[in-house]
Amino acid sequence: MTAKPNVTIEEADVAADPGQGSLAQYVYNQLRQEIRSGQLGSNERLREADIAQRLAVSRTPVREALKRLEAEGMVRFAPPRGYVVVQLSPKQVMELYAMRKVLVGAAARFAAEHASAIEIQSMQQMLVQLERAKAPDEVAALNRRLHDIIIAAAHNEYLFKTSNVLIDALALLGTTTYSMPGRIKSGLKENREIVACIARHDADAAERTAQAHVAAATELRLKMMFGDKSGLGVI
Repeated sequence: MTAKPNVTIEEADVAADPGQGSLAQYVYNQLRQEIRSGQLGSNERLREADIAQRLAVSRTPVREALKRLEAEGMVRFAPPRGYVVVQLSPKQVMELYAMRKVLVGAAARFAAEHASAIEIQSMQQMLVQLERAKAPDEVAALNRRLHDIIIAAAHNEYLFKTSNVLIDALALLGTTTYSMPGRIKSGLKENREIVACIARHDADAAERTAQAHVAAATELRLKMMFGDKSGLGVI
């Protein structure tokens, strides 16, 4: 079913109440959200007993949740430590950003074609919040919310599902590119251009500006990973 207007990916993924679903689903949602938020960082050990005690469940649903997260690439089994949060290799980071460029561009294109007036207004309101934000983590969170709205406005079920996979992977990167000097200002300018293109229903320009937004983030991520010898501009 196509995503409803004004429902973000984050809202769609709110952790389930144990009384409304299986305990394994509850544990899975809790751990997934903790990884997304950075509460659980890359290479951090996930002890079954500790998680079970913290979430007041037995170890069986914890084990099931960890296996599901492993299948989705968010955690891995690393003997003798047990499960740990995945730390992406440089190759995986580049593959992730390459896919992100395609997906974000497609989302902006489809949003330009299908977004309602209310959805466009929601994007514009998010820009106002971005203009007021100063801290890198706050800006990064608002940027994600803006692009969640764009993805929902694309009204494409498969793009919506695929975006969740990429968002989970992006959470494994840790420090946001908005911590780099000048990125908050340049990122805001790029997002304004994307929303402006969507608002005037210019699909070609929306896709182009969205891809440029990701390309700029890719350059900064490379610089964060490798310094000035990163070969900036390579996607």
